[in-house]
Amino acid sequence: MSARLFTTAAALALCAGAASADYSLTILHTNDFHARFEPISKYDSGCSADSNAEGKCFGGSARMQTAITDAKARSNNHILVDGGDQFQGTLFYTYYKGKLAAEMMNQMGYDAMTVGNHEFDDGPEVLRGFIDAVKFPVLMSNADFSGEALLADTLLKSTVIERGGEKLGLIGLTPHDTDELASPGPNITFTDPSEAVQGEVDKLTEMGVNKIIVLSHSGYGVDQAVAANTTGVDVIVGGHSNTYLSNTAENAKGAYPTMVGDTAIVQAYAYGKFLGELNVTFNDDGVITEAAGEPILLDAAVAEEAGTVARIAEAAAPLEEIRNKVVAETAEAIDGERGSCRAAECAMGNIIADAMLDRVKDQGVSIAIQNGGGIRASIDAGEVTMGEVLTVLPFQNTLSTFQVSGETILAALENAVSQHEEGAGRFVQVAGMKYAFDVSKPAGERISDVMVMEGDAFGPIDPAKTYGVVSNNYVRNGGDGFKMFRDAQNAYDFGPDLADVTAEYMAKMGPVTPMLDGRITAK
Repeated sequence: MSARLFTTAAALALCAGAASADYSLTILHTNDFHARFEPISKYDSGCSADSNAEGKCFGGSARMQTAITDAKARSNNHILVDGGDQFQGTLFYTYYKGKLAAEMMNQMGYDAMTVGNHEFDDGPEVLRGFIDAVKFPVLMSNADFSGEALLADTLLKSTVIERGGEKLGLIGLTPHDTDELASPGPNITFTDPSEAVQGEVDKLTEMGVNKIIVLSHSGYGVDQAVAANTTGVDVIVGGHSNTYLSNTAENAKGAYPTMVGDTAIVQAYAYGKFLGELNVTFNDDGVITEAAGEPILLDAAVAEEAGTVARIAEAAAPLEEIRNKVVAETAEAIDGERGSCRAAECAMGNIIADAMLDRVKDQGVSIAIQNGGGIRASIDAGEVTMGEVLTVLPFQNTLSTFQVSGETILAALENAVSQHEEGAGRFVQVAGMKYAFDVSKPAGERISDVMVMEGDAFGPIDPAKTYGVVSNNYVRNGGDGFKMFRDAQNAYDFGPDLADVTAEYMAKMGPVTPMLDGRITAK
């Protein structure tokens, strides 16, 4: 049933006299903010003060503060929640870790959030500091963290809050493969999301709670599966896949909310560009009778709250010298969009992979591999600052060089395209190599036509031959499913920072001319 028909049917039910016992709630939500405290451009990266003054920018904490204040004023019964990944993405995180995120979320009055995979980028210690600093519960149900002393007494699987005289059950979800995506350490075991959610729903139901909201950093597809595989979940507030849901926009991935049975699923893209606003009505049995809303675009029409503008400017002061340094120039915009670099050859991926290979080519290395998920933004035409490069490559990954067989490289490429349909970050950009893939074939049988540069020409890869490879330390140590690289020969993971390598390569190129040259082909 479409959201519109669902709402119409619910309205008719209300007219029939069901309103007396109904309970209405506005759910305000964000996800995948990634430290975008300042306004962003249409490329989701930095936006200059001049462009902001001209009305060309989106988001930023100051606009988010205004939007939240206004939305709360429209509703006499509301909650504000987050779908994870507040951490990582700009110099603000590099410099402050989770401290500025905690400050802003406390200021805005969040009621709860779930743990995203990037909350584990700097291990349990930084996450613990964030949890200690925030004034709301941080949730994660699908993991056994009892053996991690830093989190065992602070993280919660679920919690109950009260609004308007009613109890609301909140459950957290993080990606099932967080151990491959981040650095949670050896003491946390991640479990099936549907089973974990059902277990918490059952506990909450026994407590008499019949209005249950899951905060899920698991992706739009997993959210739909959880809704289908569980009972008792009323709303899923999503994240991780950066999905834009809308009832009006042509580029939306689905309706807002997307209904799976009686469960309403929402997500609000990413980077603070939207504030999700879902209005739900429950009957006395805790079943949704109406669910309607639309993400609010935080464009120039949303005023920036002056106090927050001042605070972010203050926080930015130590970062200015680093990020304002002009390091290169590009003749045109360089595409580093998520939808490009996780699906096909992309211009930013080519530049990064070429930069990696250029840095170590005198070390007997002939192949460069960069995971698409490590590429976080595009760069617009003109001068390129170090801040822009760091927004593209924020993870402080270092170059890793190693040796593996051609057979291992083929296995790595199969891993890279194994979750292509999901837009997974394991899709790789390459240099010194070409490959083709066919997603109509089963995972594990999709790669073909792999060619490696031999001298001045490409030749077929030899499964038995040993090749020198450069990647980043995250991929080399098994991130994004690349476990086949963990046992590589002569591995060295402590090379220069990938952002520095890329900036220096772009500077050496003179004005950069982004290009695609057919190194990755979809069949």
